[in-house]
Amino acid sequence: MSLVRNFLTVGGATATSRVIGFVRDMFMAAALGTGPVADAFLVAFRFPNLFRRLFAEGAFNSAFIPLFTRALHEGGAEEARRFGREALAGLLTLLLVLTAIAEIAMPWLMYAFAPGFAEDPAKFDLTVVLTRIAFPYLTLISVVALFSGVLNATGRFAAAAFAPALLNVVFIAALAFVLLTDLHETPDAGHVLAWATTLGGVAQLVVVVWAARRAGFGLRLQRPRLTPGVRRLFRLAVPGIVAGGVTQINIVVGTIIASLAPGAVSYLYYADRIYQLPLGIVGVAVGVVLLPDLTRQLQAGRSDLAAHSQNRSLELALALTLPAAVALAVLAQPIIHVLFERGAFDAADTMATARALTAFALGLPGFVLIKVFQPAFFAREDTRLPMVFGVASMVVNVVLSLLLFPSLQHVGIAIATSTAGWLNAVALAVVLWRRGHFVSDPDLRRRLPLLLLAAVLMGASLWLGLGLFDRLLADPSTLTRSLALALIVLAGVLLFVVFAQLVGAADFRKLLAMRRRKARAAPPSSAGD
Repeated sequence: MSLVRNFLTVGGATATSRVIGFVRDMFMAAALGTGPVADAFLVAFRFPNLFRRLFAEGAFNSAFIPLFTRALHEGGAEEARRFGREALAGLLTLLLVLTAIAEIAMPWLMYAFAPGFAEDPAKFDLTVVLTRIAFPYLTLISVVALFSGVLNATGRFAAAAFAPALLNVVFIAALAFVLLTDLHETPDAGHVLAWATTLGGVAQLVVVVWAARRAGFGLRLQRPRLTPGVRRLFRLAVPGIVAGGVTQINIVVGTIIASLAPGAVSYLYYADRIYQLPLGIVGVAVGVVLLPDLTRQLQAGRSDLAAHSQNRSLELALALTLPAAVALAVLAQPIIHVLFERGAFDAADTMATARALTAFALGLPGFVLIKVFQPAFFAREDTRLPMVFGVASMVVNVVLSLLLFPSLQHVGIAIATSTAGWLNAVALAVVLWRRGHFVSDPDLRRRLPLLLLAAVLMGASLWLGLGLFDRLLADPSTLTRSLALALIVLAGVLLFVVFAQLVGAADFRKLLAMRRRKARAAPPSSAGD
């Protein structure tokens, strides 16, 4: 299966999960708004959501996949299963101990993660309780990540990619219950959603364990032992998790600082949800698929194939990310208005969230580039240097957030996060280039400036034409507003395609002609197929 086909599988599954996630957040905005219960739950949810992104979206697998692939390549399926069982036993033991400590120490942890909540004892206590309920999701999603790594390393991407959608399905059911029972903005609503978090983790685990067993890689539990393979895994995993999850860690840092201002946590959360859609579809999908691909190619001594995979991955990622970033910056206000402005979420919340989304959009290409460049380090079992760059970007994020927060509030935090992301991406690219591990080919050097030009032309056209939709976007009907936003998005896609063709960034006519030739050359299927 080709790199592009695997990317489309993971990207399509991620898109499905994120679209369902938007439905979830529309319900959540209506049920919780941006008040104290919303802030309490979103901080509680930030813990498991952070670890979902750290583990399920590839950071843990930056260490696990290269080692599992090596065991599979050198010792066959049985050796890979042995290493998988050892890794599962060690990881599960560590997580259970960590969870027990965190449950006991949760009030003290909350002083670190949401210090501003201490001024409101009721809000602080609710956050502690909700986080205790949701925290076991950490153990569940980490085990999900390990089984997902097994599936990805063996070329099976679908089940692991679709599993995150189950969490959103469970959330939607819980939010429907909250709305139907009139628990809007009450502590009980927070409790329902916290329990839904853990239940969603159970659902995800069942799916990936079942898929791994079907693939012949069911991993039974065994007594944990500190074998050489397990020691190597944990030595690589800790810096890999820091490096691969630095964007998410930066967001947590932002949440800590934002807790000092009412509503700021919620504004950043809803803006984060929007820009995470293209980041998840493009950046995460490329990272998840590229790592096992590069690992296999480098272990086989095919550095030429690895270079080709990197160039095409970067080209594909930016072809999708650049127009998305420009569109999010231009359309931030109508997007937030249509998706979230209802119930307890009012017009002032829309404007505050839109400003944060614009700032996040400016950093989106940088966040995606991190996902593209890091696999080149991880495939060579180098997780230390990406960790160093990640820590440096976190320092930049903290310093800028503290400097900008007094004047720009939550928008300053978003600007700091985007700036840190770009610095991390540039550092990774420079080191890869100096080491000779990434060399751009002529096609990439020619197309990237043209793709940027096409994206800018699309953004200018959307900005000039946005006034044509003012009446539809202000319509009281949610359906009318949604259709108007869908038309604007569709117009943006068509404009980018047209401009990319006109400036020479892509030749869609040639691609269509090739597609037709392949279709004509394909043998006809028999009636029994």
